[in-house]
Amino acid sequence: MTITFEASSSNPPLAAVLVAEYVKDVIQVKVNWGKNTLIKLSNDMSFNSNTAIARYLARLASSVKLYGNNTLEATEVDHWLEFSVGRLGCPSEYKDAVEYLNQVLGLRTYLVGDSISLADFSVWGALRGNSEWLATLQRKQAPTHVSRWYKFLSAQEQFQATEKSAPKLATAATTKAGGSSTSTKKEDAGKFVELPGAEKGKLVVRFPPEASGYLHIGHAKAALLNQYYQLAFDGTLIMRFDDTNPAKESSEFEQVILGDIELLGLKPNKFTHTSDHFDIILEYGEKMIKKGQAYVDDTEPEVMKQEREQRQESKNRSNSVEKNLKLWQEMLKGSEEGQKCCVRAKIDMNSDNGCMRDPTIFRCKNEIHVRTGDKYKAYPTYDFACPIVDSREDVTHALRTTEYHDRDDQYYWFIEALGLRRPYIWEYSRLNLQNTVLSKRKLTWFVANGYVDGWDDPRFPTVRGVLRRGMTVEGLKQFMVAQGSSRSVVMMEWDKIWSFNRKVIDPVAPRYVALKKDEMVPVNLTAAKEEVKEVAKHPKNVDVGKKKVYYSSKVFVEGADAETMSVGEVVTFVNWGNIIIKKINKDSAGKITSLDAELNLENTDYKKTTKVTWLAEHSLGAFTPTVCVNFENIISKPVLDKDDDFKKYIGHQTRFESVMVGDPELVNLKKGDIIQLQRRGFYICDQPYEPLSPHTGRDSPCVLFYIPDGHQKDMPTAGSKEKTKQAKPASTKQEQKGGKKKEEKKAESQVVSSADSTAVQAMVDKITAQGDLVRKLKSEKADKSAVDAEVKNLLALKADYKKLTGQDFKPGAKPQAKTPAKTPAKTPAKQAATSADPAKVDAIITEITNQGDKVRGLKSKKAPKEEVDVEVKVLLGLKAQYKEMTGTDYKPGATGGKKADSKEKTHNPGASGDKKTETANADPEVTALVTKITSQGEKVRTLKTNKAPKDEVDAEVKTLLALKTQYKEKTGSDYKPPGSGGGRDKKEKKEKEKKSKEKENKEKPKEKPKEKPKEKAKEDKSSAEGAKKQSRLGLEAKKEENLSEWYSQIITKSEMIEYYDVSGCYVLRPWAYSIWEEIKSFFDKKIKALGVENCYFPIFVSHSALEREKTHIADFAPEVAWVTKSGQSELAEPIAIRPTSETAMYPAYAKWVQSHRDLPIRLNQWCNVVRWEFKHPQPFLRTREFLWQEGHTAWSNRKDAVEEVYTILDYYARVYEELLAIPVIKGQKTEKEKFAGGDFTTTVEAYIGASGRAIQGATSHHLGQNFSKMFDITFEDPGQPSKHQYVHQNSWGLTTRTIGVLCMVHGDNRGLILPPRIASVETIIVPCGITATLSDADKNTLLDKCKSYVDLFRSANIKAKADYRDNYSPGWKFNHWELKGVPLRIELGPRDMQKNQFVAVRRDNGEKVTLPEEGAIEKIKALLDDIQTSLFNNAKKERDAHVKVTSSWDEFCTFLDQKNLIMAPFCGEIPCEEKIKKDSARDQDIEPGAPSMGAKSLCYPFDQPAEVSDSTICVYPDCNNKAIKYCMFGRSY
Repeated sequence: MTITFEASSSNPPLAAVLVAEYVKDVIQVKVNWGKNTLIKLSNDMSFNSNTAIARYLARLASSVKLYGNNTLEATEVDHWLEFSVGRLGCPSEYKDAVEYLNQVLGLRTYLVGDSISLADFSVWGALRGNSEWLATLQRKQAPTHVSRWYKFLSAQEQFQATEKSAPKLATAATTKAGGSSTSTKKEDAGKFVELPGAEKGKLVVRFPPEASGYLHIGHAKAALLNQYYQLAFDGTLIMRFDDTNPAKESSEFEQVILGDIELLGLKPNKFTHTSDHFDIILEYGEKMIKKGQAYVDDTEPEVMKQEREQRQESKNRSNSVEKNLKLWQEMLKGSEEGQKCCVRAKIDMNSDNGCMRDPTIFRCKNEIHVRTGDKYKAYPTYDFACPIVDSREDVTHALRTTEYHDRDDQYYWFIEALGLRRPYIWEYSRLNLQNTVLSKRKLTWFVANGYVDGWDDPRFPTVRGVLRRGMTVEGLKQFMVAQGSSRSVVMMEWDKIWSFNRKVIDPVAPRYVALKKDEMVPVNLTAAKEEVKEVAKHPKNVDVGKKKVYYSSKVFVEGADAETMSVGEVVTFVNWGNIIIKKINKDSAGKITSLDAELNLENTDYKKTTKVTWLAEHSLGAFTPTVCVNFENIISKPVLDKDDDFKKYIGHQTRFESVMVGDPELVNLKKGDIIQLQRRGFYICDQPYEPLSPHTGRDSPCVLFYIPDGHQKDMPTAGSKEKTKQAKPASTKQEQKGGKKKEEKKAESQVVSSADSTAVQAMVDKITAQGDLVRKLKSEKADKSAVDAEVKNLLALKADYKKLTGQDFKPGAKPQAKTPAKTPAKTPAKQAATSADPAKVDAIITEITNQGDKVRGLKSKKAPKEEVDVEVKVLLGLKAQYKEMTGTDYKPGATGGKKADSKEKTHNPGASGDKKTETANADPEVTALVTKITSQGEKVRTLKTNKAPKDEVDAEVKTLLALKTQYKEKTGSDYKPPGSGGGRDKKEKKEKEKKSKEKENKEKPKEKPKEKPKEKAKEDKSSAEGAKKQSRLGLEAKKEENLSEWYSQIITKSEMIEYYDVSGCYVLRPWAYSIWEEIKSFFDKKIKALGVENCYFPIFVSHSALEREKTHIADFAPEVAWVTKSGQSELAEPIAIRPTSETAMYPAYAKWVQSHRDLPIRLNQWCNVVRWEFKHPQPFLRTREFLWQEGHTAWSNRKDAVEEVYTILDYYARVYEELLAIPVIKGQKTEKEKFAGGDFTTTVEAYIGASGRAIQGATSHHLGQNFSKMFDITFEDPGQPSKHQYVHQNSWGLTTRTIGVLCMVHGDNRGLILPPRIASVETIIVPCGITATLSDADKNTLLDKCKSYVDLFRSANIKAKADYRDNYSPGWKFNHWELKGVPLRIELGPRDMQKNQFVAVRRDNGEKVTLPEEGAIEKIKALLDDIQTSLFNNAKKERDAHVKVTSSWDEFCTFLDQKNLIMAPFCGEIPCEEKIKKDSARDQDIEPGAPSMGAKSLCYPFDQPAEVSDSTICVYPDCNNKAIKYCMFGRSY
């Protein structure tokens, strides 16, 4: 009897294989290398672990005595078996385990007794598979006795045979025999050669992409992995296009993929298509049907899915072969019956593997295939075609990602069922990268919404994207080699891939120089001559070539570098030599304007000098205009969770440009050249420099894209010398040497010194113990709820640790003893404060002030982060110097001079150390100026107290400001009142800051404060001290620049929408819902006057009712949401949530209508509907749930029904034009665009000028008798009592889309603009002039006056409101109500009240008028009417300007691209309409966020632009049909 067991080639069960080798003379054991370790003894008994199989075989061959000679030795063997999988296999216990093993083997040859045993096999196998042990052994650092024992066993015949037979170990042995190498490339390559059974010259692998998009970096891994094996085994690589799905395939994508393959340097030996084998695949399918291995199933897809999940057999599973073959023929014909069917393999519906539950192998698609045309109607699935084609194309090894693991059994089932040659499946992990998406659907969304420039955008993970950003094919290959064919699924950081690329480009990238244009400082070197020299492009690689370097007496360095230099300092100019700084020239603000220096070339000591890059002004070498572009990740969150909406984590500002002055040699760069800008990093030339164009008179700069190099910290840039000049050189050195990782390591080993070490240690012990408990539960595969509970406890302990120590817990954290407090006798800080030179303190304060201004300037300009960080570090360095001098932290307003004690300050106000006070004492002119300022200030205060006229006060304030300007010119600092540093002023300042903070918090109640790391918060505070706070109340996107972002902001910031946690659903806030109420009120009155009644039908629709009208429902089928469960129980029949209500209402109509006397039925309901849109949802415009009204009427005759259709359409037009002030075009939809199942559809179409697109405003449908026939709605004919007639029906609807149209048409860059008739607040009254000096009596009088105006206006039916909030300024309120779109604002102040007047400000044009109180109602009403009219006229003017009439196709396409609506003659044929849409499409999006689309038919306008004669033909050039009408076309929402 032969025992066979399968051994995993990826994780060899060495102990079991060794036992098999030792007992082969006693029992026959066959080892097959495969995916899993398994020995199956019977249907009910199997072992799948190394230890269990080894034990079984050892006991089976008991005569060999591998389990010991007695019970005691057997127990010892069990001990070592547990030791090998326990302590020796645990990384945290490995070292201790080896040490213990060394002690045991001190006096032994074998672990148990005097002969070899299973114990030796198990422990040796554990060590042989441990990379750490092998490395230790190779370095000759292994413990003596273990090393002796291990080598002794390894020399035995059976052990060597086992090593050779195991694929993975055979590789390692080969590497060892060939000699060890330190080459990373060789070590990484060793991870690949793991293909069982692969033979040199016989290997065949394949790369099978689907031609439905661009290749991304994940596909690149698959392609390069296959190529690696092709080259390693001198084999064959097949490039096979998987074209089994005709709907997705595109010849264009095939060409794109072939281009990507060429870019990657792949050279497949053969190119094939799955469709090459369609005939034989069809034969195999028919063969399976005849053998009863497959059956034809016409079960509905959703039902089939449920049956598979519930392991229920299909009703067709037991069909006869004859019936299956008959249906199979219908599928081959593509008949209507055949299209309902699919072919399923009859495998095992009770399998735990869902892929084995009768998978689909053919589906019927009546579509055109890109290669085979309409030859086939039945297409195989990929899962069925793949094993067949693999086998027929002689593929020996099919490489697939671990995602396909569950399908492997299915793959092999097909192979065995069809009797095909069996390829070997080799699994590897897919490539997952942080801060991006690899889904084609999501990548397409980015392109469609304009967040990137295209598929080759440098921020994209596509092959073309990363290559454009500077990734080299060789770098990509090395990275893929390093990943190997590992099965471990990890989320990779981009740094890893870029670090491999750096190894490739660093040795060959030529070095050049570029300086920031706005920050260049000239250096005058009087003795220098104008000359040109040739130097190596690469300091370490002469083969790169040489470049010209230009020298002259005037050179430029960056301002940041200049700031670090001091007089007398020796500085090294790269590629020149040492120079000595002789003089630093500054302007009145302290900014360096130039440097004077002299050459010191004979000094060749460069070790301790600052290295600076520079450019010389030379007559022969003009600077190259250059733009450096940096990118950030398109996804801000590193790892997206399964339920995360990636759109919430989009990096909106991810491209940053810096204008540079480049090396003259940069003019020679070509597109794709990779260089290094010294002290900046690596760059790739995306656009070479182009000289002056004769057409534009401009030159085009050289555009360089920054190439990440995998470093966590930035390269040293301009001004980086400042790091060495800080107060703490030790930590700076640490930062420069170790970078970020060393800082983190340092932080791990320390805690805040103020924490009690005993308490911290106790907390560390608790966390460690809890962590061990969690790991134990996970290793034992405990219940998930139990693990989750313990994880929560662990997180709580870590939170307590952070509270105690001030930082996050990290493994290995150690408590630091609490430092005992010392008495402040005479600390170094106080000594520094006492001995500080006032002049030096003043100088450092000036430097800090200037540097702070510089930082704020950079931030306000939104400069690149790395640039800001450099300047912040300089600022922090200056503040550190200030602290060394004064003994205290720098604070804005700090002054020079000796630091006085607090007691002296209290008793001597003059001792405040204020700089201006000292200057005043020293300079009589300044003293006189201070006196003037003081006098003028008193004068201004007196005028304000006496409530003088505003123009008089303004004149004196100007005089005061002029005096202060003179003071600043003379002293170099702003004027501050005497005693401003006193205690009282500090107290007032604190109170003021507190009030400001409270006010800010009230203004932003919805924003949750984000926690910052303490160090970062401190840095932010110090670097931005005194910077003006910016409110984010207003819109940050502009309508004309980014319409989709503008729209998103306007609907949220105006408080119309709140986002919801179900995608595509939104909260309508009161401001939006009030608009819907106004529409509802207007329209409801109109239809009730016609005799329409309101009602309500349930939201749920039965499946049978929904199916009754298939023509109608087919249009909604993808959008129908279904309820399938009640609690945990499956419903007997799924229930639909209404997408519309015809199928819910009409069965009731059939009951209610018996006689002509029951007609007409005219019902309307205001309700919600759900359409589960899978497109990109947009609030109001395209949502999964929306509000609407739907009217459904039934009539006894067509004439009355049709008349109602047009009446309702007129009401819809009035809603838009009279309420919303939006002009619309009324018309009838084309046959293609009409309501499914109806006779005809009428529509009102609006125009969105910002996007140049039309939008359907509302529709009114005449359904004819189509639905009444379906639902049997009949009445007895009064003329013929025995005869029944079908009713004539209408349906009409208006939705909350109206609100979105309103926003898009009237909104501007300040917010909404609401027409008065639709606004819930027409007039907002804002009280002004309430200041601290205004008495309570005057304040109350003002507020009462505002209330009286509100009452007055409301009495005249003007919707008025007053804003009495006292925590906001009037200016803030103005912005707030402008953003919300209130048509008219009334400003009322004390002076206005005295003069019986008020100020009115229009929202639509900003016009401000002062109106008397008398006749206020009439004037306000007139203003509101004029606003309503103006909004309509402006919208109509814009719409009319963009409606064009043409019969020329060329003009048609031109007008379309100019954001116009086009009226053109049209034949009305559906195929022609589809061609117009297709052929008028453009590759580029018309609007960010809008899909690329051609012209869609909007309607036949009722007001035709011209008569259609017999000679008028359709506008489409390939159509010769007579035009029936002028049709309006355009891009549409």
